[in-house]
Amino acid sequence: MATMRALRIEELGQPNKVLEVVDVPVPEPGAGQIAVRVLGAALNFPDVLMCRGEYQVRPPLPFTPGVEVCGEVTALGQGVDHLAVGARVLGSPALPSGGFAQFALMEATDAHPASAALDDAQAASFWIGYQTSWFALHRRAALQPGETLLVHAAAGGVGSSAVQLGKAAGARVIGVVGGAEKAVFARELGADIVVDRHTEDFVQVVKDATGGRGADVIYDPVGGDTYDRSTKCIAFEGRIVVIGFAGGRIQSAALNHALIKNYSILGLHWGLYKSRIPGLMGECHEVLSQMAQDGVAVPLVSERVGLEQVPDALQRLGDGSTVGRVVMVP
Repeated sequence: MATMRALRIEELGQPNKVLEVVDVPVPEPGAGQIAVRVLGAALNFPDVLMCRGEYQVRPPLPFTPGVEVCGEVTALGQGVDHLAVGARVLGSPALPSGGFAQFALMEATDAHPASAALDDAQAASFWIGYQTSWFALHRRAALQPGETLLVHAAAGGVGSSAVQLGKAAGARVIGVVGGAEKAVFARELGADIVVDRHTEDFVQVVKDATGGRGADVIYDPVGGDTYDRSTKCIAFEGRIVVIGFAGGRIQSAALNHALIKNYSILGLHWGLYKSRIPGLMGECHEVLSQMAQDGVAVPLVSERVGLEQVPDALQRLGDGSTVGRVVMVP
């Protein structure tokens, strides 16, 4: 039986403590699945939470994390007739056979063509963040040209995609980051105004930049105190999109405040669209792929790491010290 190298988790804990490189059998695709040779696997915050056992998806132990890949199709499962061996695809692997390995499994319906405009590391970073931001900004918040968009964690995985998509939509983008290095990165992404939360008050910056009106749309993957303060600078009829709670505290919304200031609080659970509106993710991917071809939606990959370096890199991502996208490449 052919074997491969993969990161595996035998017990839950911090990524740098529980992830180990092991030799395991190369997975065989089941009905409706494909096997791919991993060309790139992006590191995401859900991978950190999965290692800790704190994510809503909890694969049975042992498992290989890695929720976002670009790969070359090597085998087709029964019933798969719309893909060919050798095709370059991207998407989310089928856990417990995740992307931090030499080979991974994917549901054939979750595999999408990888744009030739993106290299393997960029393509591996293109699925979750850009889909999340497109649905958040366009499907949920209906962002309009000329509006002001405030993006928290603007140098992070999903935040960086929101900056680019916000600019592409014709919005004025204010990015909030933590530290000078991340501020440089956010400017490179195209943010019009960058706020270093370590040295500046984003509430005051937003008010100053908008003549006291506030941001029309606030993109919040952080939650907690960040959300609480965002309500201080949301515009009349503004929209706050709740993406996640990377800050660690799930906030409670003061609905009387939303009523008095006439703003909306919108939730986004991107994964639900797969079952609720089949085909919509594929349509979104076509739009985003064209944007990648046009050069306006291209992930900025800051680090390319090997399989052995993933545990440390995931730990740094979880600690909030990474900048941009970090991708495992062979």
